[in-house]
Amino acid sequence: MYSEYLSIGEVLKPQGIHGEVKVRPDTDDPARFALLETVFILKNDQYTPIKIEHVSVRADGFVYCILNGATTREEAESQRGIELFVDREHAVSLPDGAYFISDLLGCSVCTQSGETVGTIKDVLQPGANDVYEIKCTDGKLMYLPVLPFVILSVDVRQGTVIIDETKLSEVAVYED
Repeated sequence: MYSEYLSIGEVLKPQGIHGEVKVRPDTDDPARFALLETVFILKNDQYTPIKIEHVSVRADGFVYCILNGATTREEAESQRGIELFVDREHAVSLPDGAYFISDLLGCSVCTQSGETVGTIKDVLQPGANDVYEIKCTDGKLMYLPVLPFVILSVDVRQGTVIIDETKLSEVAVYED
């Protein structure tokens, strides 16, 4: 669902003995970490800013950095499992018709006539186009390719996706 903060990665483990951590990026462009001076962590239901520095992206695709001025392995170890966020102001710009996956998760999927089909549980990215995994109101899973003639509108702020139900038999796949 829509939030003012977007996940950009998770601290996996300490790296070395000088406070550095290894981060699994949740972004298509891990190099964007180098442009940030501050990231946010969720602590006590509040997003708290922390400093990010000495950022490097290595060939393995992971981000290595120092968070909140850590200088020891023990300080880095205490950061294991922390999810890192950016605020919308520092999020990458998306082209029209593109959405952050985190904004789509939990959106209600409805027909043009207003009938609720289900809720987006996951967004799969198998290749040519994304596929919404929808938990239907009848308990089944539906896999719906994100095609312009099927997905009529998306409003992540309202948490709704409107689909053309007449096209479902052509493109949707169901699983019990």
